[in-house]
Amino acid sequence: MAFVDDVLEAETRTGQIKIHAPADFEGMRMAGRLAAECLDMLVPHVVPGVATEKLDKLAREFILDRGALPACLLYKGYSHTLCISPNHVVCHGIPSERPLREGDIANIDVTVIVDGWHGDTSRMYGVGEVGPKARRLVDVTYEGMARGLAQVKPGARLGDVGHAIQAYVEANRCSVVRDFCGHGVGRVFHDSPNVLHYGERGTGPELRPGMFFTVEPMVNLGKWQVKLLSDGWTAVTRDKSLSAQCEHSVGVTETGVEVFTASPAGLFQPPIKG
Repeated sequence: MAFVDDVLEAETRTGQIKIHAPADFEGMRMAGRLAAECLDMLVPHVVPGVATEKLDKLAREFILDRGALPACLLYKGYSHTLCISPNHVVCHGIPSERPLREGDIANIDVTVIVDGWHGDTSRMYGVGEVGPKARRLVDVTYEGMARGLAQVKPGARLGDVGHAIQAYVEANRCSVVRDFCGHGVGRVFHDSPNVLHYGERGTGPELRPGMFFTVEPMVNLGKWQVKLLSDGWTAVTRDKSLSAQCEHSVGVTETGVEVFTASPAGLFQPPIKG
């Protein structure tokens, strides 16, 4: 998620890629775990007929009750905790009275602040019985992200991550959205570097231990182009094809990658019935 409010940040953006100390990993583990627990909590509530604003309220109460802050609440007039993006909504969907319907797929994106550290994650949910094309899109999105994460290690380049995602997604006749990207994260929500989900091997910044960032590919069943709606937040596919997204906050370790937002209940990819 690319929302950030300077008044909630413990540090400021400098444009430089931050290299965090080993002790900083614990702060990200706590924030990432709470964000993942929030999405775990929502799994049984994502059912046909539920209003997306009800899910938003559940998430807000869950986060505040645990002494944390919802990072997106009150950001530039944004009055919600979650972004909920169903079907052809690519990202930044605004919770509302609109109910989810049988057969929908929806991305739910949350960021929490715990002791100044940001845990940013999203995942896909199926609503009731979901059709085969939508299920395949969701599976391709998760596998694409997994292949990108497998490239994260010291000495690799960010282009290696994007290339791995793009190559897999396009081999499965889907497309990677170009208009949005992952980002550095930590005590600053939306920091350097930009993490593209497409690209060429051997390009981009070199990965070093202590770098924290998100990997969050958005994958369309049709073409990659998107457009922004008049509300100024909601992005949708131009061709009205289905879109899916999944996101982890991660850190580069001495030997590879640590995923901060792994689901404690093993629900990061909730089973989608069909």
